[in-house]
Amino acid sequence: MDELGTFKRFSVGLTGGIGSGKSTVADLFAEQGAAVVDTDLIAHQLTAVGGIAIPAIRATFGAEFILPDGSMDRTAMRERVFAEPLEKKRLEAILIPLIRLSTREAAEQAEGAYLLFVVPLLVESGLWQQRVSRVLTVDCSEEVQIRRVMQRNNLSEQQVRAIMANQASRSARLKAADDVISNEGDSAALLPQVLELHQLYLKLASAQ
Repeated sequence: MDELGTFKRFSVGLTGGIGSGKSTVADLFAEQGAAVVDTDLIAHQLTAVGGIAIPAIRATFGAEFILPDGSMDRTAMRERVFAEPLEKKRLEAILIPLIRLSTREAAEQAEGAYLLFVVPLLVESGLWQQRVSRVLTVDCSEEVQIRRVMQRNNLSEQQVRAIMANQASRSARLKAADDVISNEGDSAALLPQVLELHQLYLKLASAQ
């Protein structure tokens, strides 16, 4: 990676709204030989038991946001940052530099045909589009997103809509995309799309 934060290897930034199926698509690419770096997973590791972000979170937000096991209380923090936009910025000030550092280290160590970064807030960040070679959006309707997240996370429709309201719109993600994978329902339809793009990415990676 150079001083501007762009990656010397051919790289793809994979994004999509909550419930779009990013993780499923990333797993399929990993099975084909892509080196997957999941920034959401990195963020979870930073705030899990023993995570290096925990001391700063405790100092900034208070012990009430740390669970007895030593991990961040995600439910309490989610409610806080959605209710108070300034609190979201305080949390991001802690996490974003650590996520960048861990992502860079993971990318340098990754082995695979090309790099695939899973970045839920790729469009919102304003930075990732310049860092990667191509942007891949996993797309589905908002109705499908809401249904999936309600079932998966046991949240109300209102809660899911509140999360979505803090993410880029579907149209913004599609506008940012070089490539799109449709994930409206049938998971069997994902693999052919992944295989087609994987072949494209192999060609582009070999030409770089």
